[in-house]
Parts: sequence; C-alpha cells; structure tokens
Amino acid sequence: MKKLKNALIGQSGGPTAVINASLAGAITEYLSNENCSTLYGAVNGIKGVLREEFLNLNEVFSDKSKIDLLMQTPSSYLGSCRYRLSKENDDEIEKIVSILQKNDIGYFFYIGGNDSMDTVMRLSKICHSNGIKAIGIPKTIDNDLVGTDHCPGYGSSAKYIATAISEMALDAGCYDIKNVLIVEIMGRNAGWLAASSALARTTSSTAPDLIYLPEKVFDDEKFLYDIRQKLLHQDTVVVAVSEGIKYSNGNYVAQSTSESKKDMFGHSQLGGVCKKLEHLVKNRLGIKVRGVELNLPQRCASHNASDTDINEAFKCGEFAVKCALEGESGKMIAMNRADGSEYDISYSALDISNIANSEKIVPDSFINADRNDVTDEFIKYALPLIQGERNIIFENGIPAYIKR
Repeated sequence: MKKLKNALIGQSGGPTAVINASLAGAITEYLSNENCSTLYGAVNGIKGVLREEFLNLNEVFSDKSKIDLLMQTPSSYLGSCRYRLSKENDDEIEKIVSILQKNDIGYFFYIGGNDSMDTVMRLSKICHSNGIKAIGIPKTIDNDLVGTDHCPGYGSSAKYIATAISEMALDAGCYDIKNVLIVEIMGRNAGWLAASSALARTTSSTAPDLIYLPEKVFDDEKFLYDIRQKLLHQDTVVVAVSEGIKYSNGNYVAQSTSESKKDMFGHSQLGGVCKKLEHLVKNRLGIKVRGVELNLPQRCASHNASDTDINEAFKCGEFAVKCALEGESGKMIAMNRADGSEYDISYSALDISNIANSEKIVPDSFINADRNDVTDEFIKYALPLIQGERNIIFENGIPAYIKR
C-alpha cells in the first residue's frame, strides 16, 4: 500500500497533567500504521512550526517504554506557546502551509484549548485545497470548551483540588479557635475548577463550606454574612473561590488588589483574590484567617492524576489520528457521555467552527440558589472524572518523568 504522508503534532497553551497522554495516543496510533511515514513534533507549538523546529518522534519513541513515561509526565513534552496568529492577514497561515508542503506533511494535529482551536480552524480552511488534514485535540483544565462533555485535563485538576482541599481542611480544623481558610482556585470566566472542590466532601469531611464561582455576582457583604452563619455552628470555615469572581459592576475582585495585566490573547491575568478576601475577613470579623493560592500544582500534579482522565486523553489523541487518516479535517475531538447511571464515554469529531472562540460556563443547574455552593447535579457530573489511580513508575523515591 501507499505510504502515508508525514504528520506533525504540537501542543499549545497552559499545560495539564495529561496533555502528554494525548500526545502518547497520537504517537501510538500513527506509528502503529504499517504505512506510516514520519511523525514530527513541533517544538513550542505554532511558533515551532513557523521556525521549522521539529523533532522526529519516530526516533525519539522507538523505545516503547518511553511512551509509559510520557503518559505520566506533566507539562507539555514538546513545549508550549501562547502565540496568536495575526488576524489582519493570512501571511503566517500561508507560511505554515508552505512549510507543511515543504516537509511533505499531510496531517496536522494541535493539542490545546480555545485559542488553539481557533488556530486549527483557520489553518484547516486554507489547507482544504492542499489536501492537508488539520485536527484539534482538546486540552484544558478550565473545562470550558463547548461541544464536549468535558475536557482532558479537567479530571486530574479536579482530583488534585479536591485532595488539597480535603488535606488543608484537616490542617485548619485542628485548633479550637474560630478561623477561616480561603483557597483561591484557577478559573477566569468559568468556575469548573472551583466547583470541583466540592468533590472533597466525604463521610469524614464537609469542606469546603462555601464555594464562589465567576458565573454569579460576588458581594462582599453576602460573603461575610455566609461566613458568620457558618461560624455559628463550627470553628473552622473553608472557602473555595474562583480567581475570576466579579462584582456587580463587572470588575474582578482581584483587580482591587493590583492592576490587571493582559496576556497575548487579551485575557486578564488574575491572581490575588484570596489575599483581598483574607484582608476583608480579618478587618471585618477580627478572626484568624489565611488565604492560600493553589497556583501551578492545579495543572501539573500528575502524581495524583485521575486514571480516567489519563485514559480519555490518550484516546482523544488516538481518535484524532484515526479521523485524519479517514479524511476528516477542520474538526475537534469531542467526548460524549451516554445516558444512564453507568459512566460511559464515546468519541466523535465535531466541526471546529462551532467550537473555536466559544466558552462553556458552569450552568445554573450546577449552582445552588444562594450562589455559594454547587448542587448534587454537579457532583453527579464531575465525580466519575476523578476516578482511578495510575501505577506510577518511580525513580529514587519520586515519580519518573521524560524530558525533551
């Protein structure tokens, strides 16, 4: 049979604990084809494509044991970028097409979130006449991509957040004094991550006691009232809060602590809301309070990754290659949850033009009427995503990883 065209894969945006599992799935599926050619990896995403900085993944992963290490390695093995292609003209897109043709690349895969899907959409439109297939592989801990039940990366971040909340709640609750612990969790416009803190609740713990999401207006006075009500019945109150909570005027609560900077894509770079609320509680309630920002471990704690998340991320990469080889292009891989009590996921390829530049927020049915917690419907949705633990390969007492 005729040899396949070469393929190129890249990673973009914020890393996750399982983005490399999607890479592993794509590598495994492409190289398992007896007619495969060369699978290249773009170093630092689309910037690497523009620079023609490629790795020969056939050679790098000729030793299949490296795939096992890749599966448990956090961050982006190929390197990432936050680079927006110019929308003023198509010069960069046309340059990319020229580079792909020069290297006899017939398949392009891009693992990323919202902005990465926009790149795939634009590239697929121009590549259509050249026969180059472009497929997006979803990745984001924010869980805000539309069209898919959930996103690879979210389950592992949710598992880490719930674990951290559970452990910190035990630590904060060991003293017989009134105190408040405020935990800041990532999430600019969508509160999926902060909502996942509710998964910490077990038969031995009710923490977090309060959860505030950016989908609902935040009010300082109501926040203080909620804490006072909890303190009537308990010594320790644990609060989970999204970094992107806003006041009724549309301003981020975090903006009152420092000037908000913007990233390459025009998104506000947030952080510091827990310190703002820490000062508010201390000044108004006069009790012991501590603000904690979970920060980077939310997206790179692969030692505590969800095995469900790892396996689904792998299958997304695997399915992307299958779709491209069958002639699909301009699509993003989506996960579809079957109806019924048993958790079951299938995979499909959706038109990326219906996904790029859109955002899925936490629906009202997942948020309680008091705007300070989630509902049982959310728990039913999220709990299956954090199930399972992987048998991790260790070296000198710590998890072993692979580095480019």
